[in-house]
Amino acid sequence: MSALFSPSRDQARQFFSDTWAKYRRGETLAGLEQIVLEVVLLHPEYHAILEHPERHVERDYSPEGGDINPFLHLSLHLAVAEQLSIGQPPGIAERYRQLALQTGSEHDALHAILECLGETLWQAQRTGTTPDEAIYLGCIDRRLQV
Repeated sequence: MSALFSPSRDQARQFFSDTWAKYRRGETLAGLEQIVLEVVLLHPEYHAILEHPERHVERDYSPEGGDINPFLHLSLHLAVAEQLSIGQPPGIAERYRQLALQTGSEHDALHAILECLGETLWQAQRTGTTPDEAIYLGCIDRRLQV
């Protein structure tokens, strides 16, 4: 399978940086680049990182050291954007709308879902299983009850 369909960690990170660089040069963005740009524009705190891929693409971000991995965060945004665009898992779009109303912010609603997705992926990795849709949606539902 080609890197286009299964990029390495560094290739995926470079794609974020390359897309940001194209945008800054005023070049036309297409397809996934446009979605990446929308996500990156939500996060000005990551712009400097994307502008210096030589310093950040290969960097390991350690949660134990208090590091937030900007590339993971942006990637989770992309995953949720895809889920919302295709309505999978079923009910995700309605939950998102409810969270946006509850929080008063679409971005805060996305972050609530991102946290649930990250938790679900971590749980699957820890147990060596596939991500559990019920756990994911249950996490989102608990956020709606707060």
